[in-house]
Amino acid sequence: MTMTMDPSARVDSGVPGEQLTELGANLRHALDGQLAVERATARSTFPAEHLHREPGQTIEQAREWVLNRLRELDATGFGSAGLITKAGESPDPAAAVLAFEMLSMGDLSTLIKSGVQFGLFGGAVSNLGTSWHHDTFMPDITSLKILGCFAMTELGHGSDVAGIETTITFVPETDEFEINSETPEATKAYIGNAARDGSMAVVFGQLLVRGRNHGVHVVLVPIRDADGKDMPGVTTGDQGLKGGLLGVDNGTLRFERVRVPRRMLLDRYGGVDDTGTYRAEITNPNRRFFTMLGTLVRGRVCIAAGGGIAARRALSIATRYGLQRRQFTTPDRPEGVTLLDYLTHQRRLLPAIARSYALGFAQNELTAALVRIQGGGEYTERDQRELETRAAGLKAITTRFANDAIQSCREACGGAGYLSENGLVGLRADADIFATFEGDNTVLLQLVAKALLTEYKQVWGDLDRVGMVQATARVVGQAVLERTAANVLIDRLVATARRQSEELALVDRAWHAWAFEERERHALESLARRMRRTSGRDFEAVNRLSEHMLFVARAHLERVTLEAFIAGIEACTDPEAKAVLQRLCSLYALASINEDRAWFMEHSRISPARAKAIGAQLNALCAELRPQALELAEGLGVPAAWLGAAFLEK
Repeated sequence: MTMTMDPSARVDSGVPGEQLTELGANLRHALDGQLAVERATARSTFPAEHLHREPGQTIEQAREWVLNRLRELDATGFGSAGLITKAGESPDPAAAVLAFEMLSMGDLSTLIKSGVQFGLFGGAVSNLGTSWHHDTFMPDITSLKILGCFAMTELGHGSDVAGIETTITFVPETDEFEINSETPEATKAYIGNAARDGSMAVVFGQLLVRGRNHGVHVVLVPIRDADGKDMPGVTTGDQGLKGGLLGVDNGTLRFERVRVPRRMLLDRYGGVDDTGTYRAEITNPNRRFFTMLGTLVRGRVCIAAGGGIAARRALSIATRYGLQRRQFTTPDRPEGVTLLDYLTHQRRLLPAIARSYALGFAQNELTAALVRIQGGGEYTERDQRELETRAAGLKAITTRFANDAIQSCREACGGAGYLSENGLVGLRADADIFATFEGDNTVLLQLVAKALLTEYKQVWGDLDRVGMVQATARVVGQAVLERTAANVLIDRLVATARRQSEELALVDRAWHAWAFEERERHALESLARRMRRTSGRDFEAVNRLSEHMLFVARAHLERVTLEAFIAGIEACTDPEAKAVLQRLCSLYALASINEDRAWFMEHSRISPARAKAIGAQLNALCAELRPQALELAEGLGVPAAWLGAAFLEK
């Protein structure tokens, strides 16, 4: 029998002034995963005094506040954490991701400005530059003496990086590169730090050497002088007010025959040598291009983490408000009914909390893969591709979830949720763009589907129907993104469910694992058949498959997320917390199946009666989890004092 903890017991979380229930502390520890100690240390040492920016600031006030906050954070070690400071050092991707997570607990403008400076600008110099670039620029980048921009996106080319029009032309007579915006569409747009604070930019452009285009490369270009004025040939613009992130000075950049020394090209993967000849270790242009972009994958990992934290903040606020707010009296509750006692309110918040935990466990595995590949561990080219695919997919589904969850939480708090002082409307505005930057979510899901199809094609070949089904099972189970840490357990669960799927209880984990795998397997198999008939060259034919591709990607990512959740439960050592996580996992799984119940019935994976029973089971799980609502919020990992919601402080 599971021992029930004393609900009145409190434990010190390590965060100054924060006392948690024992269950909440154990849930937080479980969700923190392999980095539990490091995350606890980060929370306890994070400078939280100036966590939130006051609403109502002007755009200039917000920008100044954010820059000052960034300097304050960097002085305490948060911000440039994980970056190298000079040649010979090794990056620490775990420290970088943890710092990003901590910054996500507060003002998101500060988070994004930090991400631009250290993750994108500093990360490009670190990952694409050589020892000379590291020694020359990294000390000033990490100390904020050089504030920089990441100038990739153009007005005419958002997701199509390979098609950007800015040119970087080698001038042999002066041993320089000339950067030029060939057309208005080549204007760099939405660039953080460009409108006000940036003095240098890493500029992506087509490298032209002696009349030959060697594809996209990156060059360091000074854009402002010591007085803050545009450098000759550089035109900066201010994109002004946006839907959110008021404190980030997004702007435009145009270049008119701007010259920089040859050594300013970040030439780790390709450049011009002393004889004026282009040379590259990777001779294949496509492989070189994707290798360069692959080194920047940490940005997507961090944005996925930041989106997940933003959702946790909103869910923590709404849950705590739902526990204190009363609405309408009844004969047996003359003091009023607590919001979270209403089933409709439970169905609004608790499945979202379950998904937040699920995505948190999936994020842990993604971070572990990043640490292994970028932290000095052994890995293959296939491992790198898997990391890029998983980062793209989790960024897409997590940031989509964040936007949906924050909006739902705002509504769950009624009129109070619409007041700026309670944090939700500002959070909603700031997190909105997470669905777009570091890759548009729809495009990223298409990338995931294409990766699955590529693997499918390699395994499938010209197999007959029986062989095709067997090959698809291998693709779903073992290719592109390998099984999670629960590998053996998942295989056993699926095998059990295949024998008796309709007989298993709705909360049986074997049935969940089987249903998720069946959804992905069948969707991928049918997409591959349809794609094969198009030969992949007819745009209209392929275009008609786009919705199918998105469904395949989502089905795949749902399966990966479920398996990560199962692995997280297996790693949990506290019986009470483990039991709660089991119910949360069932809630996540059934909510996902319920959303696609039409598909499951159309494809004869579940009966109409079973589909109808899922709704009742969801209600039952919400009722079971309702008494632990506070503990679930604590487990999400955002200290109550950091939420910045005035109505929780009254």
